[in-house]
Amino acid sequence: MATIWNEARRRELQQRIAALTPERHAQWGRMTAPQMICHLADSLKMAIGDLPVASKRLPIRYPPLKQLIIYALPFPKSAPTAPELLARTPREWRADVGELHALMNTFAARRGSPSWPEHPAFGALSERAWGVLVYRHMDHHLRQFGA
Repeated sequence: MATIWNEARRRELQQRIAALTPERHAQWGRMTAPQMICHLADSLKMAIGDLPVASKRLPIRYPPLKQLIIYALPFPKSAPTAPELLARTPREWRADVGELHALMNTFAARRGSPSWPEHPAFGALSERAWGVLVYRHMDHHLRQFGA
């Protein structure tokens, strides 16, 4: 199972991000490439506990649906997300990409942490679940932009 905890997978994501340009068009959805970079950065801030996001009481908070979505089912295209993860206006491309790379490293350095923030949609997650979810979320959006 691909996970952000795997250094080779993390490098692969970073290489895919580096191959993007701000002009790249999405294959689905309404985000621009700069908005997607900010969305991924803000989702990592949320996962680290640095960006509060309101919890939602959804059926996906509970097993087995939670595990199916995190580990097995493909992510749906154009699925709704927390407004807090779409609120930021992109700045300068290189700065935003650099911030995303730094946040990936910050998140990876948290491996082994005894506590993790609650995910707003999925609720309490294990370290393993966080690692898989972060990788799959990033992969989903990089695929959205053909990277």
